[in-house]
Amino acid sequence: MKTSATASEPTLPRPTMEDVAREAKVGRMTVSRALNQPELVSPESLAAVQAAIERLGYVQNLNAGSLASNRSKIIGAVIPTIENAFFSDTISGLSQALADKGYQLLLGQCRYDAAEEMRLIDAFVGRRVDGIMLIRTSTPAEVDKRIRRCGVPVIEAWDTSNDQIDMRIGFSHRDAGAAVARYLASKGRRNLGFLGSMDVRSTGRLQGFRAGAKQSGLHKIEAITLDRPMGINDAPEIFDRLLERRPDLDAVFCSSDMLAAGVLFECQRRGICVPEDVAIMGFVDLPIAAATHPGITTIRVPSLEIGKLAGDMLLDYLEGKRPANPRIDLGFTIVERGSA
Repeated sequence: MKTSATASEPTLPRPTMEDVAREAKVGRMTVSRALNQPELVSPESLAAVQAAIERLGYVQNLNAGSLASNRSKIIGAVIPTIENAFFSDTISGLSQALADKGYQLLLGQCRYDAAEEMRLIDAFVGRRVDGIMLIRTSTPAEVDKRIRRCGVPVIEAWDTSNDQIDMRIGFSHRDAGAAVARYLASKGRRNLGFLGSMDVRSTGRLQGFRAGAKQSGLHKIEAITLDRPMGINDAPEIFDRLLERRPDLDAVFCSSDMLAAGVLFECQRRGICVPEDVAIMGFVDLPIAAATHPGITTIRVPSLEIGKLAGDMLLDYLEGKRPANPRIDLGFTIVERGSA
């Protein structure tokens, strides 16, 4: 009895630029110009090359071009996590700015691990990226030293407080925290709490929150911080711990809108009236902040604009245009809603 088997199709050799030239009946130099300087090619030849590329499935070897120009046309971005929508907005803005100039984005998440952050920076430099956008996880001196020696322009996003990196864009987390404390004090709140993580930005907001409270005559802030980002599902447990420590709590500042929403839902479950009994404030102004009832008063930050301007600054730097102001503070806004 005979059995039959269907043989898999053999893998075809990858089309080359010479293959495209033969198919289009033009010279190899014309194909190169059509790919890299199409404005220098006649419309007829350009159409012939593009049709040949489509028929053959040709993909340009970008490594060859990068070796000749010493440019990879790739920008690396190191972020703490892709799970937070506010970082995603910044990456979206960066990607838009790069695409407009023909650059690609290489993304890595360090998951709030300083050692992984350094490994990613080294890996990007090893892959010859043209520049790096960094949303920092930590501030050890060795990271600053590594960045300054990496040989490519680096811009730190989402913070303006670090003086060790040449280009910075974002806002002051310390000022944001202080503004929240002053706002809550102006509403007559006296017993303040803070819920957040121990990453460098959340810590900055807590420092500012304490300073703003002190300026307002409030000297005791009860804070609960975890060594990881907190989300909506963490709210019941950590809010319960906060109430145990501060039964007279009348206002809480959360390190994210998602956490603030979780605290709001927990208050409603417990029969705690918001804002009459406890005022709640969030951070970033995600869509959920406006969707809850009451809406969540929060700090709005320009997440998308940070990414776009970071990309523009890096690309200008690569074109030899040094920024007149390497430190751009885009500020923040308090968005007042029903929760505080």
